[in-house]
Amino acid sequence: MALLPLDDAPGRLPTGIPLPTSNRFGAPRLLRSALVLLPLLLIGGWAVIDWRTVYDGTARLGSADPWWLLVALFFTCLGWLSAACVRQGALPERLPVGLLIASQFAAGAANHVLPAGIGAHAVTLRFLQRRGIPVARATASLALYSAVRPVAKTLVLLVFLLAFPDLLLTGALVPDERTSLLIAGAVTLALAGTALLVTTVRPLRRPLFDALRCALTDIRLLHTRPARILALWGGAAAAPLLQASVLHAVGAALGLSLSWVQVAFAFLAASTAVGAVPAPGGIGPVDAAVVFAMVALGAPVDLSATAVIGYRVLTVWLPLLPGALVLSALVQRKVL
Repeated sequence: MALLPLDDAPGRLPTGIPLPTSNRFGAPRLLRSALVLLPLLLIGGWAVIDWRTVYDGTARLGSADPWWLLVALFFTCLGWLSAACVRQGALPERLPVGLLIASQFAAGAANHVLPAGIGAHAVTLRFLQRRGIPVARATASLALYSAVRPVAKTLVLLVFLLAFPDLLLTGALVPDERTSLLIAGAVTLALAGTALLVTTVRPLRRPLFDALRCALTDIRLLHTRPARILALWGGAAAAPLLQASVLHAVGAALGLSLSWVQVAFAFLAASTAVGAVPAPGGIGPVDAAVVFAMVALGAPVDLSATAVIGYRVLTVWLPLLPGALVLSALVQRKVL
């Protein structure tokens, strides 16, 4: 048996043979680079498809009152702060304020690309995981966030109806029997589909039950802390009012004669009625419903449509590119 040279002895690498390059971190780096570019690519594709909306809305806003548009932009920024408050209120752990607000600004961009809030929830879930929050607790906070916001919006709508009963005199805003049956049928189908999915797909049961158990525990814990209660319910109640304030400010910039109460009621009623339709950021069904509600309250059709387009430009298109850049930066810095 021949002896190996000293350079080829066991435990040492032979000389003259190139060392293999490890690609263990190649795939994660490639994936991270793809995630950095993905938001920009999605936004670019969406802009190509729906460029007419952006062009028309921007052109019509060119003749609007700039001071009212600044007020609308201010309320738009407050909307991201309210979302961050609700996210913090849904978790017992304290989150860094700056990164939390930045994550919600980035989540807004993702939310307008994917339907039913999937984009915002995905960004927030990743953010919470990077902060060391267990998956069950993070998922439970997302479920609590999703449940509190429509409940708070409905309560605010009921307060409006009690405080301003004259708004109910607008018969066009009251759904007829056919519309009520459609809404009830959609809710029933959604609940039945969820129950069927949970009962038939066994791998989903344990994660869902774990998240539900964690959510119930966190709900009891959170509602013993006044700061969390204020952040959770106060932020959820403020969110639709801030959105309605943006719409009213845009309408005032264009010369719309409706009062803030009328615009807020129209927005609350419309978004509550059709907000469950899975569209990116609620764009489409909510817009049509808001225009219909404002027209029913006495506003001109063209002015109402222009106000809604301007509202979408300020809340969706204007922050979309900066939000995508922030999302890419957070991914690059491993915050997400």
